Amino acid sequence: MKKVFLFIYLTAFALGATAQTIPVHLSEINLYDFIDELANEQLIDINSAVKPYSKMQVYEWLIASKASKNLSKRQQNQIDFYLHEYKMQSDDSLSHCLRQNLNLINKWSKTSSLQLDQLGYYYKDKNFTFALKPIWGIDYRTNDSGAVRHFWGGLGAYANIGKHWAFYASLRDNSITEIMSYPSTFTQEDAGNYKIGEGGRPGGDYSEMRGGITYSWQWGDFGLIKDHVSVGDNYHGANILSGRSPSYAMLKLHLNPVKWFDFNYHHGWLVSEDVDSSRSYWSTAGTYKEVFRPKFIATNLFTFIPFRGINFSIGNSIIYTDLGGPHPAYFIPVMFFKSIDHTLNHNIENQNSQMFANLSIRKIKHLHLYSSLYIDEFKTDRITNDTLHNFVSIKSGFKLSNWPVKNLSMVFEFTRTTPMTYKHTVAGLTYASNKFNLGHYLIDNSQETYLALQWKPIAKLYLKGEYFYAKHGDDFQYNYTLGYDVTSIPVVKNLTWSNHTFGLFATYEILNDVYINAYFTKTNIQGFDLNGFTARQYLDRFTSPFYQGNQNTLGFGLNIGF
Repeated sequence: MKKVFLFIYLTAFALGATAQTIPVHLSEINLYDFIDELANEQLIDINSAVKPYSKMQVYEWLIASKASKNLSKRQQNQIDFYLHEYKMQSDDSLSHCLRQNLNLINKWSKTSSLQLDQLGYYYKDKNFTFALKPIWGIDYRTNDSGAVRHFWGGLGAYANIGKHWAFYASLRDNSITEIMSYPSTFTQEDAGNYKIGEGGRPGGDYSEMRGGITYSWQWGDFGLIKDHVSVGDNYHGANILSGRSPSYAMLKLHLNPVKWFDFNYHHGWLVSEDVDSSRSYWSTAGTYKEVFRPKFIATNLFTFIPFRGINFSIGNSIIYTDLGGPHPAYFIPVMFFKSIDHTLNHNIENQNSQMFANLSIRKIKHLHLYSSLYIDEFKTDRITNDTLHNFVSIKSGFKLSNWPVKNLSMVFEFTRTTPMTYKHTVAGLTYASNKFNLGHYLIDNSQETYLALQWKPIAKLYLKGEYFYAKHGDDFQYNYTLGYDVTSIPVVKNLTWSNHTFGLFATYEILNDVYINAYFTKTNIQGFDLNGFTARQYLDRFTSPFYQGNQNTLGFGLNIGF
């Protein structure tokens, strides 16, 4: 490992740089939606298959779009609004980046600012940029099951040093009165490693710490970070890497040497929560110290852009363990990892490898067509056999923006995943971290149809109506000794769970990174008797009690910072 970090360190100083890399967290959904809209208008070119974007990328996209003469008044105002925050990524002085009439310490310093409109402390000179911002929020929802309160708070900070280096950190403590997201729960709410019943309180608490150090040059960047990553175009949950599990540490590399090629790679340290009894031990104080089995992921994605507006991506990944720690072969970014596995584990049980592809088309103005394919296990002889199936997940859809009605967009998305996809026979090799699936939130043997209509009448205001129907079929373990063939389980035929949801959402951005929201959802979530288990057992496994059955839920929230 020392040699790996030494190579990275020496390589960094051999490269020129133009911009630092600080990621924009996936939770900033309104900003991501607006960047997507600008791409659909063909004002900018993006690789939307891989997120997060960097703050510098967002700044450059906003500046490029602002120069267009085809912007609506709402779009112009929205760009100006976001530039109030992202101008800090420019070479301008602090006085040109922030409104000095809203700077509480303007009289005492020309390089520091305590902003009322950006809610934070900022410092900027020719060599160093620093920001420290508060994080606080509340979400309250109520229905016939009762009320749930979710509070969070913390601090976020980032720094640019010179022209190469960037640092960032974000700590957020969460407390919720009823836990919505367990590893088996079919929800897109954030996952967390909960401490349950702390201080006798209902629900649970968890902390999420993200951060990293990155180095950038003209056509790429790499970093040691702990964060969330999403892979696969989507508007309602990615099926390659969802970014929903607790964040994990990784070495991350991004290369964009020419306009027609983009490359992404990371090697991650996952959390198996699979106890290694051979390494666990009794302490001298009489307590038993359990030790988890090490677990790692290596993944890459090659994106080719043959024509403007057409992005085709292909990549692969591997989950591995029991190789004496991280293996150097998996630090080679461009490898086909399954082939390496066949060498390292010749004639014994292999590791868990995957392949995937993504297609994004924005050749027609206003329209985004996309599809992503995740392949867990594939054999050609199963294609022509109606009783057998491969382990795959496919997602396809489109988004139509600002046509035929301005400020209005429509989304259609369909996802289908066959049985045993994302699962594995070895507990320490599952496609998961902290037991939370890294792929689609419905896991295997599932199907979802999603429709959404979004209206943005003025800048900073987002109104959305959505409907989706999700269903889950037979739920079995990936095990060859339990009397069933895992390749012949019916695909979403015999239902164990279903979810009909209609939702209305309104969000208004008061200041940068400060918004209020309100929402109403009408849900019908049911379980079904099947395979010796009752409807109640399936419902309790896949859905929080708060949302079980027919529910009309009203909620509102306030968020400060990300």
